Amino acid sequence: MITVTIYKDSGKYHHFSVEGHAGYAQEGYDIICAAVSALTVNTVNSIEAFTEDDFSAEEKNGFLTCQFKSRPSFKTELLMDSMVLGITDIQNNYGKQYIRLICKEV
Repeated sequence: MITVTIYKDSGKYHHFSVEGHAGYAQEGYDIICAAVSALTVNTVNSIEAFTEDDFSAEEKNGFLTCQFKSRPSFKTELLMDSMVLGITDIQNNYGKQYIRLICKEV
Protein backbone atom coordinates (compact mmCIF):
# COMPACT_ATOMS: atom_id res chain seq x y z
CA MET A 1 0.00 0.00 0.00
CA ILE A 2 1.12 3.54 -0.76
CA THR A 3 0.74 5.96 2.13
CA VAL A 4 0.68 9.68 1.38
CA THR A 5 0.81 11.80 4.52
CA ILE A 6 0.12 15.51 4.29
CA TYR A 7 1.15 17.65 7.26
CA LYS A 8 -0.40 21.07 7.78
CA ASP A 9 0.34 23.84 10.26
CA SER A 10 -2.69 26.08 10.94
CA GLY A 11 -4.24 24.95 7.66
CA LYS A 12 -1.13 25.63 5.55
CA TYR A 13 0.99 22.88 4.04
CA HIS A 14 4.08 22.11 6.11
CA HIS A 15 5.44 18.95 4.48
CA PHE A 16 4.40 15.68 2.92
CA SER A 17 5.74 12.17 2.60
CA VAL A 18 5.02 9.27 0.27
CA GLU A 19 6.05 5.70 1.00
CA GLY A 20 5.30 2.14 0.01
CA HIS A 21 4.10 0.34 -3.09
CA ALA A 22 0.51 -0.13 -4.18
CA GLY A 23 0.68 -3.84 -4.96
CA TYR A 24 -1.90 -3.38 -7.73
CA ALA A 25 0.31 -5.13 -10.29
CA GLN A 26 3.83 -6.48 -10.47
CA GLU A 27 6.68 -4.00 -10.24
CA GLY A 28 7.13 -2.11 -13.49
CA TYR A 29 3.46 -2.55 -14.43
CA ASP A 30 1.74 -0.96 -11.45
CA ILE A 31 -0.29 1.97 -12.79
CA ILE A 32 -1.15 3.21 -9.30
CA CYS A 33 2.51 3.47 -8.31
CA ALA A 34 3.27 5.19 -11.61
CA ALA A 35 0.42 7.67 -11.20
CA VAL A 36 1.32 8.57 -7.62
CA SER A 37 5.00 8.94 -8.54
CA ALA A 38 4.14 11.19 -11.47
CA LEU A 39 1.86 13.38 -9.35
CA THR A 40 4.18 13.75 -6.39
CA VAL A 41 7.46 14.19 -8.27
CA ASN A 42 5.82 16.62 -10.69
CA THR A 43 4.50 18.63 -7.74
CA VAL A 44 8.00 18.95 -6.27
CA ASN A 45 9.44 19.86 -9.69
CA SER A 46 6.66 22.40 -10.29
CA ILE A 47 7.20 24.07 -6.91
CA GLU A 48 10.88 24.39 -7.76
CA ALA A 49 10.24 25.69 -11.29
CA PHE A 50 7.28 28.00 -10.73
CA THR A 51 7.69 29.40 -7.22
CA GLU A 52 10.31 31.12 -5.10
CA ASP A 53 9.50 28.98 -2.07
CA ASP A 54 12.34 27.48 -0.07
CA PHE A 55 11.95 23.75 0.55
CA SER A 56 13.89 20.52 0.76
CA ALA A 57 12.98 17.27 -0.93
CA GLU A 58 14.47 13.80 -0.88
CA GLU A 59 13.64 10.69 -2.88
CA LYS A 60 15.12 7.31 -2.02
CA ASN A 61 13.98 3.71 -2.51
CA GLY A 62 10.28 4.42 -3.02
CA PHE A 63 10.17 7.13 -0.35
CA LEU A 64 9.65 10.83 -1.12
CA THR A 65 9.54 13.66 1.35
CA CYS A 66 9.15 17.38 0.81
CA GLN A 67 9.34 19.98 3.58
CA PHE A 68 8.70 23.71 3.29
CA LYS A 69 11.16 25.92 5.14
CA SER A 70 8.65 28.76 5.47
CA ARG A 71 4.94 29.35 4.89
CA PRO A 72 4.20 28.28 1.32
CA SER A 73 3.04 30.80 -1.25
CA PHE A 74 -0.35 30.78 -2.94
CA LYS A 75 1.23 29.04 -5.97
CA THR A 76 2.64 26.25 -3.82
CA GLU A 77 -0.67 25.85 -1.99
CA LEU A 78 -2.41 25.51 -5.36
CA LEU A 79 0.11 22.95 -6.62
CA MET A 80 -0.27 20.97 -3.40
CA ASP A 81 -4.08 21.15 -3.63
CA SER A 82 -3.81 19.77 -7.17
CA MET A 83 -1.60 16.90 -5.99
CA VAL A 84 -4.03 16.04 -3.18
CA LEU A 85 -6.94 16.14 -5.63
CA GLY A 86 -5.14 13.72 -7.96
CA ILE A 87 -4.25 11.34 -5.15
CA THR A 88 -7.82 11.47 -3.83
CA ASP A 89 -9.14 10.64 -7.30
CA ILE A 90 -6.79 7.65 -7.57
CA GLN A 91 -7.91 6.44 -4.15
CA ASN A 92 -11.59 6.84 -5.07
CA ASN A 93 -11.17 5.03 -8.41
CA TYR A 94 -8.91 2.15 -7.33
CA GLY A 95 -9.65 1.70 -3.65
CA LYS A 96 -8.18 2.27 -0.23
CA GLN A 97 -6.47 -1.11 -0.27
CA TYR A 98 -3.85 0.35 -2.66
CA ILE A 99 -3.43 3.94 -1.51
CA ARG A 100 -4.09 5.76 1.74
CA LEU A 101 -4.16 9.54 2.11
CA ILE A 102 -3.64 10.87 5.63
CA CYS A 103 -3.87 14.55 6.60
CA LYS A 104 -2.39 15.62 9.93
CA GLU A 105 -2.15 18.92 11.75
CA VAL A 106 1.30 19.64 13.24
